[in-house]
Amino acid sequence: MSTENEGTAVPPAPSAPPVPVDAPAAPAPEGQASQGPGPYGQDSQGQSAHGQGAPGDAAHHGVSSSAPDPSWPPPPPPTSPYGGGGSGSGGGWGSSYQQPAPKSGRGRGGLVAGLLVAALVAGGLGGGLGYTLAKNNDDNSGSTTVSAATSGGDVKRDPGTVAGVAAKALPSTVTIEAESTNGEGGTGTGFVFDKQGHIVTNNHVVAGAVDGGKLTATFPSGKKYDAEVVGHAQGYDVAVIKLKNAPSDLKPLTLGDSDKVAVGDATIAIGAPFGLSDTVTTGIISAKNRPVASSDGSGSQASYMSALQTDASINPGNSGGPLLDAQGNVIGINSAIQSTGNGGFGTGQSGSIGLGFAIPINQAEYVAQELIKTGKPVYAKIGASVSLDDTSGGAQVSKEGAGGAAAPVEPGGPAAKAGLKPGDVITKLDDRVIDSGPTLIGEIWTHKPGDKVTITYERGGKEHTVDVTLGSRIGDN
Repeated sequence: MSTENEGTAVPPAPSAPPVPVDAPAAPAPEGQASQGPGPYGQDSQGQSAHGQGAPGDAAHHGVSSSAPDPSWPPPPPPTSPYGGGGSGSGGGWGSSYQQPAPKSGRGRGGLVAGLLVAALVAGGLGGGLGYTLAKNNDDNSGSTTVSAATSGGDVKRDPGTVAGVAAKALPSTVTIEAESTNGEGGTGTGFVFDKQGHIVTNNHVVAGAVDGGKLTATFPSGKKYDAEVVGHAQGYDVAVIKLKNAPSDLKPLTLGDSDKVAVGDATIAIGAPFGLSDTVTTGIISAKNRPVASSDGSGSQASYMSALQTDASINPGNSGGPLLDAQGNVIGINSAIQSTGNGGFGTGQSGSIGLGFAIPINQAEYVAQELIKTGKPVYAKIGASVSLDDTSGGAQVSKEGAGGAAAPVEPGGPAAKAGLKPGDVITKLDDRVIDSGPTLIGEIWTHKPGDKVTITYERGGKEHTVDVTLGSRIGDN
């Protein structure tokens, strides 16, 4: 899954407003051509409503002393779809703004500088308007302004509003900075799990700091705490860290029931996309039980989940943050996004396209509790290896063991006791359709060891059904 990206700087503002379209052209001084109004559709920055002028052209430096270019404004530069996916050049209606290549050494600082410039330009504009309004009020006998009954600070936000949920949840979320022993690091999110100082997040957020690295957690108040990894589960992509010298006034977020979530329910995501801490976005539950296999791109084993899908904007840095319902209860842990950078799930450098995936909180709560108790994850299993090929016909029990070193069906294991054999194709687990090995793994891991499930499988063209009591496996290896 995509975990890192860079921001986009704000384009510079024009140095002068455009000439009004209906204004008569002033006589040009002798030897100088007059500058006509911009073409129809040009905005207040001297650029096409659907294009962007080239940097360094005359529109940014006043009126040229030479005759105007009849082709002004120039056509927009070719653009690629957001996130770098696809091929060919864009342009025209619906084209996205293509940021020029940043100069060396700017990075995220370029984004900050761009934002500051935009703020200063807006401030100057506001000052000019304020002077004009004040002058008009002096010239007229009465005022037409209307003042609000209360100021912004006095407004009461109802608990059920997005603002009310955010105000309650933000103080219990943290921005996590993880640094490995070689100095490499990243940023993610976590939330307060209990009053003892345990923070729940994604495994891929803290994986680099597991073996002697450095972890810190920063609250929206600015208070920063060192932390340590209590336990991590790579397969589930869940980890628990603990604050050192944790404060006594921690307020854990309320955990909801992800099994009762319905498609269309409102969602609120909190995180630090691209390092922008304490960011709140909203959306809905787009789908449930979405089979997702994800990886951090480091060559490590994949994580599997039967995920909650949401269109709330989730970007690199949101990983590990809470996905809340409309009442502020945690229903999931934001973990992965669909990336267009490489045409599918993976590590392409792209941002939100409205396809985010969260680990259901019912599963994450069980995993977190096991990690706090023992420091190791506990996985449910059927005791059989399955093909991980992306198919649509089901999950086939391997005809040979993993790497040829183990039996495809564990002797005496749950699958063997139920009569499953190599080559059987599992098509359903309870009422959930199984279309591939990763889907089967994700569904099994939504259960706990000891749970009884019903497996439907095909053998020799005939369908069979059998009950299986799930076994357990401790650790990621």
